[in-house]
Parts: sequence; structure tokens; C-alpha cells
Amino acid sequence: MRPQPIPPQPGQESVWDYPRPPRLEPTSEWVEVIFNDQRIAKSQSCYRVLETSHPPVYYIPPADIQLQYLQPSPRTSFCEFKGSARYWTVQVGSQTAVDAAWSYPDPSPAFLPIRDYLAFYPGRMQECRVEGELVQPQPGGFYGGWITAKVVGPFKGGPGSWGW
Repeated sequence: MRPQPIPPQPGQESVWDYPRPPRLEPTSEWVEVIFNDQRIAKSQSCYRVLETSHPPVYYIPPADIQLQYLQPSPRTSFCEFKGSARYWTVQVGSQTAVDAAWSYPDPSPAFLPIRDYLAFYPGRMQECRVEGELVQPQPGGFYGGWITAKVVGPFKGGPGSWGW
């Protein structure tokens, strides 16, 4: 059963107004990823993937990522919309976050602009920020959405939401 969407206030977006299949859109918002007190990424040239019931997922260009902190993982997955994903482990000093980021090396035609861009699970990083605002991770750990004050739900990922 579909939950009751929260009405957005001025300046907010409802994730229930996002499309399915998902939409890709560029954003000039400042996006930052920090792990073990090290800034892994900072960019104003990202893309957001917007999908019904999900907070946005931010994809960061590799040129704006400190790639020396990422190691390829053997994990892969498949998205019916974007294609085959590969995963990345983040390591800074003695701290490691396994499969904390993912990318699409050969995405479907609709998602070609994010080829090799990386997305990070905010719950596995020390901090993720959008325009300086600390991001809350999408519930459940399976999805990688970034929740800010700009978006309202309810959000897929928590208990009982698998069938939304």
C-alpha cells in the first residue's frame, strides 16, 4: 500500500513527485563527502538521480574525488534502469568502509552522463553534505539516497517499505 506523501513546503520537493523510471538531472549544489576527517570529494558538477519514493542520489565526477582513497571491490549489482554497477571501498588511514561507493562504467543510454561518476552511501561515510547541510542517510542501508531539509517523504528503505 502506498503511504501518504508529506506535502512539501515552499522550497521543498516531495520524493513522491519524482518519476519512475528515474530522472537524471545536473545540479550545481556543493556536494561534499568526508571520511576519517579527510575530504574525499567536493564538487559543484554533480548529477542527481530522482526516483519515486527515494531521496536523491548524488553522482560525483571522478575529477572531483580523491581517488587515491578508493579501491575497486569485487561486488557488482544490476539496476534495471542504469545497468551494471561496480563498487568501491573507501580507506583513509586505519579506517575502511567496504562497498561504500558505486559507479556505472557502462550505463544505459539514458544515464550515459554519469558514466564513471561515483555515488556514496552517506551512512558509511563520516559526513556527506549538500550546500553545507549535513545529509541524513536513506533508511535501511540498501539504498543510497541523501536526505536533506529540501526533500520530504516518507522515504523507501525503512521497515515495511519494500513493496512501495
